[in-house]
Amino acid sequence: MDFYDTLDLSGFTLNEQIANQVFESIVEDGPLMVIIDSEKNFWHSDSEKFSKLNIDRSVLTELCAKIDDGAEPVMTQINDCSIISTQLSAEQTNCGYIFLILPQYSPESALANIDLIEILLNQINLIAMLIEKNHFLCKLQAPTHSKYAGAQAILN
Repeated sequence: MDFYDTLDLSGFTLNEQIANQVFESIVEDGPLMVIIDSEKNFWHSDSEKFSKLNIDRSVLTELCAKIDDGAEPVMTQINDCSIISTQLSAEQTNCGYIFLILPQYSPESALANIDLIEILLNQINLIAMLIEKNHFLCKLQAPTHSKYAGAQAILN
């Protein structure tokens, strides 16, 4: 087996990379984001803040089912948080779902900003596509670089 055959990108790995890139850009007092994959693995932008909101994970997984039924984006209110969620996907990988949790947002204030919220969610999907494309490009180039490096070693 060639080393480069092991560079397959699973949805789990892609979600880890998306979470690392996206969550890093969230300001401290900003919204909370959660990624859930199809196996119900969770990534939180701030797990401590999420636990303080007392949002049951099962509620989020129920929202995933609504998205699967075609309702996108899904907006709901839990406690004093507005939650907007949509599918998270790249071109070839269905990554699961992305949740934007806005503490102390009323449904009206979330709805008033829905255009900006949808842009943000679309940008996260764009990031997913770019990470996936980068991975596949690296996978295609890696054997060439390996052969070139081997030839250089022989010449030296």
